[in-house]
Parts: sequence; C-alpha cells; structure tokens
Amino acid sequence: MIGFLHQTLSGLATGAIYAAVALALVMVYRATHHLNFAQGEMATFSTYIALSLIQAGAPYWVAFVLTALFSFVLGFALERLLLRRFAEAPGLTAVGVSIGLLLIFNALSGWLFGFTVKQFPSPFESGGVVLGGLVSAHEIGMVGVTLIVLLAVYAFFRFTPLGLAMRAAAANPASSRLVGIRVGRMLALGWGLAAVLGSIAGMMVAPVVFLDPNMMFGILLYAFAGALLGGIDNPAGAVIGGFAVGVIENLGGAYLVGTELKLTLALIIIAAVLVLRPAGLFGRIVVARV
Repeated sequence: MIGFLHQTLSGLATGAIYAAVALALVMVYRATHHLNFAQGEMATFSTYIALSLIQAGAPYWVAFVLTALFSFVLGFALERLLLRRFAEAPGLTAVGVSIGLLLIFNALSGWLFGFTVKQFPSPFESGGVVLGGLVSAHEIGMVGVTLIVLLAVYAFFRFTPLGLAMRAAAANPASSRLVGIRVGRMLALGWGLAAVLGSIAGMMVAPVVFLDPNMMFGILLYAFAGALLGGIDNPAGAVIGGFAVGVIENLGGAYLVGTELKLTLALIIIAAVLVLRPAGLFGRIVVARV
C-alpha cells in the first residue's frame, strides 16, 4: 500500500509537468490547428539559459523569471519572424517547419552548452522528504509552482480583456478581425505564452531527470498523450489528461511493464485515444455534413 501511494503521488508530481506542456501544445493547436513538435526542445534550450544565469551568480528565482521572459520573447519572435510566413501553407509544410525547429534547437543546445548531462539545482531541497518519505520536497514544490502557473493562465484567459481577445482570435479569426482584434498579434502572444509554459516545465523537471539536449523528448511524448486523452482542443481537459498520464505512467511502470518500457504506455494511450475516441475525454466532437 505504501508503494502504491508513493507511485501515485510521484505520478501526480510528474503529471503536473505533463499538464503544463500539454496546455502549451493545446494553446498552439487551437490557434493554428498544428502541433508544435519543437515545444520540448525550446523548453530545453530555455532551461540551459536558466542554468547559465544561475552559474553566473543569479539567484534561482531571478533566473526563473528572466528565463520565462526570454522564453516569451523567443516564442513571440519565432511566430512573427518565421512561422507567420507559413500561415497559408499546406499542413505538411507547417509540420516540416516545426520538426526543423526541433532539430535546430536540439543541435543549438548541444553546440552552445555541451552534450554532457548536467545537474540542475532545485529551490526546494532544504525540505528533504515529506509525507513520511512518500514524496520529496522538490516534487511538492514542482506541483505547487505548476498549479500556480496553470491557475494564473486560467485567470488570464478568463478575466482579462487581452486573454478574452486571444480566445476569440483562436476560436474565430475572421469574426475577430471584423471587431478590430489583431489576430496575428494574438497568435504571436499565444506562442510566447506557450513557450513560457514549456520553459517552466523544463526548469521544474530538470532537477529530477537531469539536463541534456534530449531531456524533453520523452516528456513531450507524455504531454502529447495527455493532451490527446483530455482533448486536443480543450485546455482544461489537456491539464487533466496530463495529470492522468503521469499517474498511469508511474503505476504502469511499477506494476505492469517495468521502468524500461514506461514510454510505451504513452504510445498505447495515443493509439487507444485515436482509435476509440479521437476527440479525447473532454474534447468537442465536430460533425460535418458532406
């Protein structure tokens, strides 16, 4: 029973990271109807920036905020300078550009910061283990930070005029233009916020999995599974799906397939959702008459 509780609580901790990345994927997908396959590599690059700031003497939380700001500028600039040029291109072109960005950021991280595995500091180490050793202080802090960020994103989109404008631009670009909303600017802001979510996920998970250029590959796959499970067009569903995948991964790895094959669980979830319920658990099913 103790082992089951430990795996469940640890799964919720890692699920918080998957939820943040899944929400970032959904934000971009709702606006463009394409997945950003470079989301994980962008987060890894931002995490290297945070480590460089910390090693240069910046306090952890100062580096945290500066990295989030850098990530926002990076995502905003990518959309304005590169991705907007492919807005009217075929779907496969957008996929190719996204995969190209993945390869570029992966190579850039290794070229600038090295391919060796690096240890990333945690701001929560002093607390040691909590809840009788079932979870670590970092896991509790990781969940806390992620939940605060997710609630802040919810409040932004629910209660601020800018957030409502971004939602409108994603839901109906043509009508939004008619009422004066600058849809292109809203899309760039969405890319910036998605990059911020990815960078925060990277900084939170790096102390657990250690930092290297391929750190986010598996995490992105789990996050994609969570986004599909909850609903690729439903932000709240993607968050719930991320937490669910974290628990499934831990329990399945501990009691079903073993730790070496845990990644296959994400592939099984993706395949099962696409076959049984393509819209996800909370997604919107669209029926079109042809």
